[in-house]
Amino acid sequence: MHVRRIAATAAATTALVAGSLMLAPASQATVASCYGDATPYSKPAGTFWLPAGDTFTTSSSCTDINIRSNTNRYVKVCFETNGSLNCQANYTLTTAGQWTTVATNVSDGVRFAFEFRSDALSNGSWAA
Repeated sequence: MHVRRIAATAAATTALVAGSLMLAPASQATVASCYGDATPYSKPAGTFWLPAGDTFTTSSSCTDINIRSNTNRYVKVCFETNGSLNCQANYTLTTAGQWTTVATNVSDGVRFAFEFRSDALSNGSWAA
């Protein structure tokens, strides 16, 4: 009886692990697709906005708005609504060289801009 319980537990554990492994590649593929479509940026010194005087548009590649700055930066996303920009209440700290999600669950085709807390030069990439 003890052997049957061990065998049943082992079978259930194997099924759970196999199921988890089958889910992982899809998630990794989504992230790779999102970041694979990333766009480089260069925000000049003297402005807080990227892009200055314009907006970006989200795509079907990502469900979130992400940024990877070359230096630590505080950033927020501003969404275009009826011709004006409405910004998030708080800035998000990005870590140099790492992808940071600034806005989540954003629909395709949404127009947005980044607002930086500093007007210093900033370079990196964004994906949305």
